[in-house]
Amino acid sequence: MSIQLGAVPTRQDLQRFRIDKVISVYVDTTVTFDTYRKESERLLLWSTTELRKPLSSLTHEDLLIYRRFLADPQPAQRWVMSGRKVARADPHWRPFAGPLSPASERQAFVILNTLFAWLVNAGYLAGNPLSLSRQRARKAKPRVTRFLGDNLWRAVKTSIDAMPRDTAREQEHYARVRWLISLLYLMGLRISEVVSNPMGGFFRRRDRDGQDRWWLTVIGKGDKERLLPATTELVAELTRYRQHYGLAALPYGGETTPLLLPIGGNHRTMTRGAVHLIIKQVFDNAIGHLQSTGEAHERAAEQLRQASAHWLRHTAGSHMMDGQVDLRYVRDNLGHASISTTSQYLHADDDDRHRATEAGLRLNW
Repeated sequence: MSIQLGAVPTRQDLQRFRIDKVISVYVDTTVTFDTYRKESERLLLWSTTELRKPLSSLTHEDLLIYRRFLADPQPAQRWVMSGRKVARADPHWRPFAGPLSPASERQAFVILNTLFAWLVNAGYLAGNPLSLSRQRARKAKPRVTRFLGDNLWRAVKTSIDAMPRDTAREQEHYARVRWLISLLYLMGLRISEVVSNPMGGFFRRRDRDGQDRWWLTVIGKGDKERLLPATTELVAELTRYRQHYGLAALPYGGETTPLLLPIGGNHRTMTRGAVHLIIKQVFDNAIGHLQSTGEAHERAAEQLRQASAHWLRHTAGSHMMDGQVDLRYVRDNLGHASISTTSQYLHADDDDRHRATEAGLRLNW
């Protein structure tokens, strides 16, 4: 059946409205660009077909209707593609593969809010119809609860310390787990950052008091560069790990050795899935430790069953706050993107951030 959407915007229509230009301002990867363009095109198709309105006439209420539409695109024969994917020029092409999940709906509206904000700033629109939703979302933003409490954190460290180290392979596995936990906690890294950055990102710089400080430069979420303080404890763990693998005690500039290595001496990059499995095993071992101490710890064990590697990042943030690390330094260490325009004038001094992190965040193996 050929799709009948009325006045469907063509690529030329989209270019005239400068959608591609809008998106290119915000993204610099092909995958992200395609995602933004897909959501923009979907809204254009819906607004012109269902409401007979251009983007400039959409109201806040229209966008609420569109959000409900995303959860159930009807009529399905008009909006939902059946069978295999086909090219956009094919008469059987549809904008959707099915209803969007709540997470996909939220992501779509994050993208559309970016689009509307740019169009307002560029003078194409008088106002952002999503601004009200954005304000409400900010007020309702929940606190982070997915972190390891003191008892769970102790159980994780205790179970790591109890890992068998009789054989060479067991010793190598222990060294890798200990280093991985150090990276995730002391540096607040994401798994994707662990597997995609080399040890050559470590470097030493003398601070204004003449003291040598170690740092790590990583490319993180959104291909953004982040400068992280490598505390004395972290550098000690780095040295321990490298020496176990027969490497020089400290990395050199431009070294391509991955931050985390597979067992067996192969210097290839590990996959995110493999690293997640390591963390799952760590948590499973901690669960076993908790269960061996009695039924009273069953609730804590259940929390660990739900935990993921990202909980260690949240735990690091929580412990930095508990350690009285300046909020700006926590923000910079974790690479949070929610930084207001004026915060660039309050940029954290690097040396102070290093000292504060050194004093406020420790593993204490």
